[in-house]
Amino acid sequence: MTGESAVVSERSRGVTLALAIIGGVFGLHRFYAGKKESGIYMCLTVGGLGVWYIYDVVLVAAGEFRDVEGKRVLRWEVEEDSGSSSGGRVEALEERLHALEAETGELAERLDFAERMLAQQRGKERLPRGS
Repeated sequence: MTGESAVVSERSRGVTLALAIIGGVFGLHRFYAGKKESGIYMCLTVGGLGVWYIYDVVLVAAGEFRDVEGKRVLRWEVEEDSGSSSGGRVEALEERLHALEAETGELAERLDFAERMLAQQRGKERLPRGS
């Protein structure tokens, strides 16, 4: 297995395939794989007028696409950073999302209050004045 893992890229095949399908004519998958020069050529030729684009989509789907180092892009999962745990990052993102939801709720309440105050003020201005 160590021999196979040495020739397998750290880049995700799923991400590469998604980029190839969505933005393949602009070479997004090639930029992701580190092939900047061919990504630029692909962008300038609009995916080789579609031929290069289709060829690359087939290569990625078949698991024969290679990154800039010549390693095959085979892994479907996204490689995690070795210094941080995935669970910790997800929890931190959830906390930030909940905080953002709370702030959004508070801002919505403030906006509603301001709208009611403005409507109340407009209502006072429209009342007929007594002589």
